[in-house]
Amino acid sequence: MAKTIHPLAGCIVIATFIGCSAAPAADEFVLSGSYTQNVPCKGDGSDPSELKVKISPEEIDSHVGVCMFLGTKRDGSSIDAHVECKFPTGPLMGDVTFTMRPDNTVQFMDRDKTYSAVLYRCPN
Repeated sequence: MAKTIHPLAGCIVIATFIGCSAAPAADEFVLSGSYTQNVPCKGDGSDPSELKVKISPEEIDSHVGVCMFLGTKRDGSSIDAHVECKFPTGPLMGDVTFTMRPDNTVQFMDRDKTYSAVLYRCPN
């Protein structure tokens, strides 16, 4: 039985989908940037490290581990991603959905709806 990913609190990790495509180039990947989860980002160096999340076209990096994008598919304001995460307890694969919201935050939800978070983009 395959393991599934749960907490974003580590890696952001989730909606099973068919027809994944490779991650887009950096200038096309709307999620690229630094975020904090569930609290607005101050961006002044005082944000707690356990809340920081960095997303690039290749991976999601957080205090719990690194998740590589194996494929993404955009549908309007949502991006479904298939990821492989490297955690201290071992690798996990799963599917996640990121939904861009009108208030410039990103809603994260894992496939099983066991974990969700709001990501707040940090100032550059």
